[in-house]
Amino acid sequence: MQIVLIIALSLHVLSSVFWAGSSFALARTGGVGGEQLFRPQMGAAVIAVLTGGYLGHLVHEGTFGTPEKILAIGAVAALVAAGVQGLIAGRAIRSLRSGTADEAAARSRIATAQRLAAALLAVTAICMGAARYA
Repeated sequence: MQIVLIIALSLHVLSSVFWAGSSFALARTGGVGGEQLFRPQMGAAVIAVLTGGYLGHLVHEGTFGTPEKILAIGAVAALVAAGVQGLIAGRAIRSLRSGTADEAAARSRIATAQRLAAALLAVTAICMGAARYA
């Protein structure tokens, strides 16, 4: 059981660091490179959410105290971040690829989505750190 926990935690940390880090970088650069990182970001988001749920089940099963409430806030923020990136940035990227959108407007939407997601993922990271000491 310990090895399963270690593997799940490692996958969670690695995917979360990539997802948040790339979101912060894209937010800072105005979304430049968002097309190339969209699929890896969404893949990392899926892995982070699934492993986070599994870790919650393993480590916090049967309790819903203050640490679990803080983690739940972080989980909701992460899910909203994934939704923002998937819906707003995803649509803008699809319209860029199909040539149906104004390039400047699409890039602006990508940048906005990355900025919102970065802020939400910062909340998620803070919650993960704070839950340990709550």
